[in-house]
Amino acid sequence: MTMITNTLTCVDPHDTHEMVYHQWGNLENTSTLLCAHGLTRNSRDFDFLATALQSHYRIICPDIAGRGESEWLLHPADYTYSVYVSDMLALLTELKLKSVDWLGTSMGGLIGMSIAAMGNSPIQRLILNDIGAFIPKMALKRIGSYLTAQLFPRFNNLFEAEQYFRQTYSTFGQLTDTQWQHITKYGVSISDNGTYILTYDPGISLPFQNITESMDLWAIWKKVTCPVLLLRGEDSDLLSIDTVDKMQAIQPTMHVVTFKQVGHAPALMDNEQIQVIKNWLLKN
Repeated sequence: MTMITNTLTCVDPHDTHEMVYHQWGNLENTSTLLCAHGLTRNSRDFDFLATALQSHYRIICPDIAGRGESEWLLHPADYTYSVYVSDMLALLTELKLKSVDWLGTSMGGLIGMSIAAMGNSPIQRLILNDIGAFIPKMALKRIGSYLTAQLFPRFNNLFEAEQYFRQTYSTFGQLTDTQWQHITKYGVSISDNGTYILTYDPGISLPFQNITESMDLWAIWKKVTCPVLLLRGEDSDLLSIDTVDKMQAIQPTMHVVTFKQVGHAPALMDNEQIQVIKNWLLKN
């Protein structure tokens, strides 16, 4: 099976933007898994997972606005969860999908949580990858520190880019050389002057400037009633054990799996992590 790429025109507060999404597996399969990536990442992070699951699922992996192959927004202030949620609902409508399973890494998990909390939500099962209902202020500040637009890096070659990714995303865990090269290949593009630049809009940093408080999403979490699998990096600074315990108190049936020697967030590229997801989806 091969990956199919499509484009959808989405509406934001000031304009429209093109969102690219990739599909894997049999498009007639009624079992659908939507995979939503993290803040500075893109849909190709799920290539390994999609390859492993495509015989069981139709898998949809969008590049969220301002990332990957999708168009950058005209106004950086529009990089908000309300726009992301609107785009994802538009994608489900375009594909005529009334029922999906959702896997979201970090930001992608928050989008999924927001949709799962809606009345008559299309999300039947939710997998949250290292994200929860409370995000500490210091973790948000850490993210903001590498998102500062003035520090948006350029690289002379792919080797330099790979070293940047290995350092910036060291918390992903012990990835193989092949996996780091994959992250690098789809994490940069060639600019007009021949240097390599990151495949996300520096404008996505706007919401992370001048962070003054933690992110509290408990009101949203209390509305999520579908089955949930929560994945956590053992050394994560975004998802504490206390937050996990409180989430489980609210939703006792939530299944939790912790990956050792990983911070924020598990890359979901190695066989162990993929097998955990596959087993939960196929057995629940």
